[in-house]
Amino acid sequence: MDNRYPIGKFEFHDEITVDVTNAWINDIEMLPRLLREAVKGLSEEQLDTPYRTEGWTVRQVVHHLADSHMNAYVRFKLALSEETPVIKPYDEVKWAEFSDNKLPITISLNLLEALHIRWTKLLRSLSSEDLKKTFIHPDSGEVTVGKNIGIYAWHGRHHLAHITSLCNRKGW
Repeated sequence: MDNRYPIGKFEFHDEITVDVTNAWINDIEMLPRLLREAVKGLSEEQLDTPYRTEGWTVRQVVHHLADSHMNAYVRFKLALSEETPVIKPYDEVKWAEFSDNKLPITISLNLLEALHIRWTKLLRSLSSEDLKKTFIHPDSGEVTVGKNIGIYAWHGRHHLAHITSLCNRKGW
């Protein structure tokens, strides 16, 4: 298994249907609970253990999920409210090094729970026309709202697997 991509890279080449997006939205909705379960009972030393050599610590992964998903939520709203906006990327590696990434993970766990309630409420309200709306990512190009739902469903599972696979490898 590649510890960088324990569930593989995001790939989806089929039609993005209502059933597909509903499954992805369910993944997004469940992430905060699954993440909280994955880190439950971990010690400070375990939280500060990298999931792979030269990788982020468990603590940084949890805080990264909050950073990333806040950005994603804003990107969805921009794509839904503007005509093909160009979104601003951010340097996630630098963000992971800021002092707020040393805070207790409960702060980001709580933030993710509240954010995902709002996010899934928004996503469940989208029409088939909304799913076709797009934004421009300077690195990735044009992305549809529908595909972006899949990307973030994968993103949550991807980082959750970083934590759960580390716990399995270490016997925690």
